[in-house]
Amino acid sequence: MEKINYGRLLDDKLRELGISGERPSLLLHACCAPCSSHTLWLLDKYFRITLYFCNPNIAPEEEYDYRREELKRLVREMRLSVQIIEEDYDPAPFYELAKGLEDQPERGERCRKCIGYRLEKTAQKAKETGAEYFSTTLTISPHKDCAFINEKGAELSEKYGVPYLFSDLKKHDGYKHSIQLSKQYSLYRQDYCGCIYSKMSREAQKAEGSQK
Repeated sequence: MEKINYGRLLDDKLRELGISGERPSLLLHACCAPCSSHTLWLLDKYFRITLYFCNPNIAPEEEYDYRREELKRLVREMRLSVQIIEEDYDPAPFYELAKGLEDQPERGERCRKCIGYRLEKTAQKAKETGAEYFSTTLTISPHKDCAFINEKGAELSEKYGVPYLFSDLKKHDGYKHSIQLSKQYSLYRQDYCGCIYSKMSREAQKAEGSQK
């Protein structure tokens, strides 16, 4: 099966929009400010963006609040006309889907279920709000399965009838640029994905490294 170049699909869509002059609405799931930085820098000129902060995986609650406030600060300091829809903190759906998968590594089945849940919530919200596209900032991370994210987006697009914006935001040094923007705006860059299991894994890695 031929591998799909999702970065090229995004390039083609942006080129198409640039030529047409259209600027459709996009509901963009945002996991955190650093991943949103390059994404907003790239997409804002082509879309009318509403960010959707829906991440029940993040723990503890103080971490959720801090990441949300950093996202708001980034939008203010980038001087963007971007709205933010935020969900109240409710980790129950994540712990339900993670049952029996607590020991799975990042990019494993727990991650896939978590990403699938957040993408479905985004697709539902896009349909509810009348957004013309939906997508996520998650494809900028080298730790995430880009193919899975896009395949899931396509599946949910069919289910909810809202076009999914394919992407591989790491392309064209997108991840590198997000690090540069994080420094420019003094953004908090967390050292774990978000859930308590990724936090525990990261702390074990650091402890192991300190013993060597």
